[in-house]
Amino acid sequence: MDVVVNARNCEVSDRFRGHAEEKLSKLEKHDHRIIRVMVEVSNEKNPRQADRAVRVELTAHSRGPVIRAEAAAEDKMAALDLALDKMAAQMRKAADRRRVHRGRRTPVSVGEALANTEPAAETASEQEEVLERKVGPITVTGDGPLVVREKSHAATPMTLDQALYEMELVGHDFYLFVDKENERPSVVYRRKGYDYGVIALEVDG
Repeated sequence: MDVVVNARNCEVSDRFRGHAEEKLSKLEKHDHRIIRVMVEVSNEKNPRQADRAVRVELTAHSRGPVIRAEAAAEDKMAALDLALDKMAAQMRKAADRRRVHRGRRTPVSVGEALANTEPAAETASEQEEVLERKVGPITVTGDGPLVVREKSHAATPMTLDQALYEMELVGHDFYLFVDKENERPSVVYRRKGYDYGVIALEVDG
């Protein structure tokens, strides 16, 4: 499992990165399908919110739904621990739902069995219902936004000159079109100065 740590309006030490990797590696016992966990750390600039000065957002990408959790606290370590607790609780609930399928229970993995030996006391986040929603074509479990915008446009095949004209007309730095000559989806984009580039998709047969 890969752990990627990004910082926004703040700096992240190697010590924090190592701490995050060690902590997040424990999530695999709740969901062995995890491929990558993205960690984003940001500072709250409002001095009146000193108790929520740091926000940590976690996004777990796996072969199943995307799972998100976020939390704020006085420092990075505390915010990470709070967000991690929320994500672990969501994964445990999701694992329980997977085990109960059409009235029958599937075998419990070793990792899930070990997870059930942890203290039974539940935090407030564990008692909350785990939210699951569709964002475009992606299923998202947990809190926090995952920005996915999906648009469809009717397209009439056109020449490269027409595409350049349309791009200048709308004032964008790129323009998606269907090339009239070869009927391939293509993008014309602005380079430095007055140069332009074209990217075309070659569909495998």
